[in-house]
Amino acid sequence: MTVSKLDAVTAAAVDLARAAAEEAAEAAGDFGVGDFLGVTAEGERLVTHAFACLHTAYIGWHWAVTLVRATRAKTPTVNEVVLLPSDAALMAPAWIPWAERIAPGDLAPGMLLPLGDNDPRTVPGYIGGPENDEDSVAIRAVVHELGLGRERLLSDVGRTLAAQRWSDGDRGPDAASSRLAPAPCGTCAFFVRLRGSLGVAFGACANEKSPSDGHVVSIEHGCGAHSDVVAEAAAPLPDALWDTISDEASLFD
Repeated sequence: MTVSKLDAVTAAAVDLARAAAEEAAEAAGDFGVGDFLGVTAEGERLVTHAFACLHTAYIGWHWAVTLVRATRAKTPTVNEVVLLPSDAALMAPAWIPWAERIAPGDLAPGMLLPLGDNDPRTVPGYIGGPENDEDSVAIRAVVHELGLGRERLLSDVGRTLAAQRWSDGDRGPDAASSRLAPAPCGTCAFFVRLRGSLGVAFGACANEKSPSDGHVVSIEHGCGAHSDVVAEAAAPLPDALWDTISDEASLFD
């Protein structure tokens, strides 16, 4: 990387640069121009003067005034005036689109969450042809039985994302309750397996006593409410008992 030589004429024109910065600051709403922070060579006869910004909402920002001097010219001219942040400047966080900021629980009753264009989690389904066509009616009946009579279906990407999310969640195989459970959910009477390819690894819990009731669980998940856990029978009472409390009987009678 070649370092440009600082042009003496443009570097010395601090007053010209400050005047340009003050004009821009006043046009922006009286931002104010503070101390001179230095000058940097940007190219041949091209330098940038830096001045502190006094606005309280722009802490760490500075005015950058670029001056240029034409060949054989004795005085420089103002090329550009901008307000720039330094490494320690107060800046707004990076913009995140609204659709990406939606989190579970944000959708309240009455709110609508439209599916984005070309969402990879879904693919077009099959809904058949004209309603008054006999062949189309027969086809729609078949695809409805197969679960295909919807405009959109879950794609391979959608299934993969769901499986990964469920596996990494609190009801996956690596959860703390799974490690302490007497047996996995896949062997529990309350485990209701999902249909389709997701049913290979997941199901729903139908045990009202379990913290996972009504939730999707991994077949390798587990909790203390497994159906194989039964209460131990109480030990039988001895045939003869001695009453050592009342006066009716005593060990010393």
